[in-house]
Amino acid sequence: MEKNQANNRTRATGDGGAKDRVDRVDPYGFERSEDFDYESYEEFMSEYLVVLTRRSIKWSKLLKGKNRVQKNVKLKRYVRKGIPNEHRALIWMAASGAQDQLEKNPGYYQSLLGAQHDHRLVETICTDLNRTFPDNIHFRKTSNQCLQKALYNVLLAYGHHNSDVGYCQGMNFIAGYLLIVTKDEEKSFWLMDALLGRILPDYYNPTMVGLKTDQEVLGELVKLKIPRVWQTMMDHNVMWTLVVSRWFICLYIDVLPVETVLRIWDCLFYEGSKILFRVALTLIHHNQPLIQQAQSLPDVCQVFKQITHGPFVNECHTFMQKIFTEPGSLSMATLTKLRTTCRSCITAEET
Repeated sequence: MEKNQANNRTRATGDGGAKDRVDRVDPYGFERSEDFDYESYEEFMSEYLVVLTRRSIKWSKLLKGKNRVQKNVKLKRYVRKGIPNEHRALIWMAASGAQDQLEKNPGYYQSLLGAQHDHRLVETICTDLNRTFPDNIHFRKTSNQCLQKALYNVLLAYGHHNSDVGYCQGMNFIAGYLLIVTKDEEKSFWLMDALLGRILPDYYNPTMVGLKTDQEVLGELVKLKIPRVWQTMMDHNVMWTLVVSRWFICLYIDVLPVETVLRIWDCLFYEGSKILFRVALTLIHHNQPLIQQAQSLPDVCQVFKQITHGPFVNECHTFMQKIFTEPGSLSMATLTKLRTTCRSCITAEET
């Protein structure tokens, strides 16, 4: 990854402007927006490339060419500091249990693709294929290695594997990110299984009760940790689902910058769903004064869009350090207790 990013920074066309020295497409295939801040990016990358190079050397020494890893304190520390792109698929697969499932079920993925397909499932998936990352060159039919067919296969296989979920909107973006990183259909399938089946259960079923629960849990955590923001939300009658549903359902895809999302996912696959709350609480806590200035519901919604852009989230290495300090302690015991309470309330309201 560092080589690609270094190449991005050194391409020159003669006029000396930063915009002309950086590719208009990032290392993952995403086109940069018209208002992309090239100068800030170059400034950040000049420092971050040093970090990437240092981390890559440390990871190579840690792995020593092995394709198996054991979870331990050292590995957790390394994951929090970022996994080099060349090792991401390996670590995600190992940390999430996806590698174990792949090895226990040889040929299973291909058998799902070869089975009789549900016509409605096929139709629903096909509807979303062209909507998946239109700003990414790898998902265009004109691409030399178009990922649309691979995306279709992963979603179709998962829909048959987990018929209770089938296919829900949002899953196409998750599968797409997995394919960008792993470049492998079967690995992407088993990572989907780890995410949707174990790490984030009930996020993507028809009732989405897991997703609704976690949005309410975030509200309770804000009430405990950032009470003034919670009061602002109450004063303007803002429901949490209105401002954070995309954060959770897309796992920060298209919400935060690509490199930052991948760093979040490094920790998500290793440590589980509490990482999603750490990110949300950090965004809210860091921007507490801005949120408190909101004078109305539309103001609050606008601020929540605004806080996912800018230097704070672009500088992924610093941001990831912040998510483990700024929100304070956050135990799974606390999350489990809050989830039980919030889920009961949601279930009672819907019956």
